[in-house]
Amino acid sequence: MPSRATMRLDKWLVQARFCKTRTVATELVESGHVRVNGQKTRKPAHAVGDGDALTFPQGGRIRVIRILDMPLRRGPASEAQALYDDLAEDVPRPANEGE
Repeated sequence: MPSRATMRLDKWLVQARFCKTRTVATELVESGHVRVNGQKTRKPAHAVGDGDALTFPQGGRIRVIRILDMPLRRGPASEAQALYDDLAEDVPRPANEGE
């Protein structure tokens, strides 16, 4: 069975454009607000790969994404969006949100 490609969690968050810098990504993970496959992690070096689900706060909402690919670099947003599937995209927002 071939081993799957993995990358550090903090590095993946930066290259997929969820965090602007590695420092911000590291702080997010170390704060305990990131889950990998439903399990909390405080380790920025946690290895993530294809098929892993990440749950984390971003911009006042909770993001739930599934990793589809490993980035080669921090490219443009269009390139970054191909790296994951947004699982919370179709979840309806509460009626009182923004009031």
